[in-house]
Amino acid sequence: MPMSTTVAVKGRAKPPAPKPVEYRRIYVWELPVRVYHWINAVALVALCITGYLIGAPSSPFYATQAYQQYWFGWVRFIHFLSAFVYVFNFIARLYWGFVGNKYAKWSAFFPLTRSQRQEIVEVIKADVLETQLHGPISTGHNALAGFIYFFTFLAFVFQTITGFALYSSMSNSWLPQMFNWIVPLMGGEFGVRFWHHTFLWFFVTFIIIHIYLAFYHDYIEGRGTVSSIIGGWKFEREKK
Repeated sequence: MPMSTTVAVKGRAKPPAPKPVEYRRIYVWELPVRVYHWINAVALVALCITGYLIGAPSSPFYATQAYQQYWFGWVRFIHFLSAFVYVFNFIARLYWGFVGNKYAKWSAFFPLTRSQRQEIVEVIKADVLETQLHGPISTGHNALAGFIYFFTFLAFVFQTITGFALYSSMSNSWLPQMFNWIVPLMGGEFGVRFWHHTFLWFFVTFIIIHIYLAFYHDYIEGRGTVSSIIGGWKFEREKK
């Protein structure tokens, strides 16, 4: 007796189960981009923590002997070391923006086309206003994320300039001395320190939002957003 492809339920036919969605792997984040991301993440977290301690020093380790109270010197050393790592890592990323694949190139960070600008509106509706489940699904950065990353790069440059300007008063090295003219331009060390410390909170906010949105899109889209920055691969729905 032939089998029916539908099942009668209270007088109505149940349609067959939908076919599973097919996905294909796409190599998005090249190794230099991934290495830059993780070096930058570690350096930035170290800079934020030590920068906060430098701006608001405390005494978590009390000792009676002076040689046992050098913890603040280690805080400064870690801050300076992280700054140099961060700067040269950023220079490498600048270079890769010209020679990397289409997801790493600088054109991905500017909404030059009408479709990119429309995508920014759709992503704001999904991620900020939450008036829809999710915006358009992009293989690399979506247009809003790319544009925000561009302004983040500008903040990187600002922190680098003001950081080396502050360091120039305590170092005779040629690199910090290149930025000693920034101090009088910004009204003295107090002004430089104020803005350098203020931008610390920009990066703290950025880190929190960046991690949240990475996991949010990974959950909503299910395409390996989080794991892609480790292995480089994302998954894209096959076009019919």
